[in-house]
Amino acid sequence: MAYENKSMSLDSPQRKLGRGKIEIKRIENTTNRQVTFCKRRNGLLKKAYELSVLCDAEVALIVFSNRGRLYEYANNSVKETIERYKKACAESTNTGSVSEASTQYYQQEAAKLRAQIGNLQNSSRHMMGESLSSMNMKDLKNLESKLEKGINRIRSKKNELLFAEIEYMQKREIDLHNNNQLLRAKLMCLDRRLCRINFLWWVCKDTR
Repeated sequence: MAYENKSMSLDSPQRKLGRGKIEIKRIENTTNRQVTFCKRRNGLLKKAYELSVLCDAEVALIVFSNRGRLYEYANNSVKETIERYKKACAESTNTGSVSEASTQYYQQEAAKLRAQIGNLQNSSRHMMGESLSSMNMKDLKNLESKLEKGINRIRSKKNELLFAEIEYMQKREIDLHNNNQLLRAKLMCLDRRLCRINFLWWVCKDTR
């Protein structure tokens, strides 16, 4: 930055501070300000060009001097780059709106689920006879009605299972009885065969 210091007066606000830092603020001297603007503008345009070439980036640079004069650089077209920028901003805004709406929706759904869980927990405690102090007469009657209906359903299911068990045992008893009768018939048949064999054996023995 030595070439800039030559064009600055000793009271320039951009004089170096400690450790090589430069104080950045408006240059009051008009001539120095114009010289600095030209040099910095040219450097900025050069950097924009290098960025577009080295990184294959789409770059557009617009600079207005304090007198309103326009300086610009674009590796494609300033207008096209601006349109692309507007489109990207619009898409970003829409994406943000959708994301915000989704977040709000899931927050509402989570609140509903928490409320449902709370209601189920309260109902479960009430069914167990707990936390009844906050219930009025109407709520207690409704709870009593629910419990009675639940008990009736339990009894009905219990009787259904009991009848099914009795029916199974009766069928099992019939099967055992039939099997017993079959075994008896087989034993009687074996006894008759044994008697016949014994008779034949004695007959054969006597004839000898």
